[in-house]
Amino acid sequence: MTITIRDVAREANVAPSTVSRVIANSSKISEKTKKRVREVMEKLDYYPNYQARSLAAKSTETIGIIMPNSAYYSFQNPFFPEVLRGICTSAHACRFGIYLSTGSDEDEIFEEVVSMVQGRRVDGIILLYSRVNDRTLNFLADSDLPFTIVGRPFENSEKITFVDNDNVSTTKQVTNYLIELGHRNIAFVGGNLNFVVTIDRLNGYKAALEEAGVPYLDNYVILGKMKGSETLQSLLSLKTPPTAIVTQDDLFAYEMISHLEGLKVKVPEDVSIISFNNLTLSNHSKPPLTSVDINIFELGFQAAECLIGKIKNPDMQPKKITIPTQLIERKSCHVRKM
Repeated sequence: MTITIRDVAREANVAPSTVSRVIANSSKISEKTKKRVREVMEKLDYYPNYQARSLAAKSTETIGIIMPNSAYYSFQNPFFPEVLRGICTSAHACRFGIYLSTGSDEDEIFEEVVSMVQGRRVDGIILLYSRVNDRTLNFLADSDLPFTIVGRPFENSEKITFVDNDNVSTTKQVTNYLIELGHRNIAFVGGNLNFVVTIDRLNGYKAALEEAGVPYLDNYVILGKMKGSETLQSLLSLKTPPTAIVTQDDLFAYEMISHLEGLKVKVPEDVSIISFNNLTLSNHSKPPLTSVDINIFELGFQAAECLIGKIKNPDMQPKKITIPTQLIERKSCHVRKM
């Protein structure tokens, strides 16, 4: 026999409306009553019908998480589990669940987001990336569904809530760090220019070179999905190879260090390498990797906080939250040999 909310109310000697308020964790119900009702729910093996509650309240108490590609590929990058940990921590505290996207390319992601919005399957959406001229973002901006972005929007940033690092300033700091070590031949290995984070980091790299009077060279800049071995072959074959490399993330830095070892090129004695994300393994790589801690957890946590705040208060004005970064010095950078 199915246990109903009335059965719980009868056993706990309260009104059915009181049981509903306990399930919703209403502040109007005393902790003593909540405790008694929850004990009865456990005793009777009663589980609230959240789907029915969502229909009645016109709320799913769920937020959608949109990754730049399928969960299979995203979870190979430790950035995504950590940013999701931040989101889940915030969502759990507010009794929200999460719905992960599974689209494998831009078209599938767009179709899934349209389905989420039109089907009201979620109360809001967090984009874990920011693309140039992204039709998914444009669709969300024209919808009435709350959303936030981990990353800086390419345009109309004053109208959109987003959480990001100051990637221009941080990459400028990273490049200056290498310049202060005596390096002048510094390469930049970044992601795809379709992503705003790549644009910002490249601009920070250029700004540091310009201020230091170091010429910017196109052949020192490699962007996209080139493999670590191909990237190194391209850079080391130059007439004047770089003595230092700024890489897009720690995973790519590990790959480059491994290939350099195979080529008998020493890090940092021959080539210094610096990166972003400060993954746990960076402290244990050989050599330990100098990396920027971008506070991945906090990026996710604050994005969820902003989104849930917007869900609860639709009139909330757009926010721009900048998460601080910290350069963690280890052993992969060296004073330039003269």
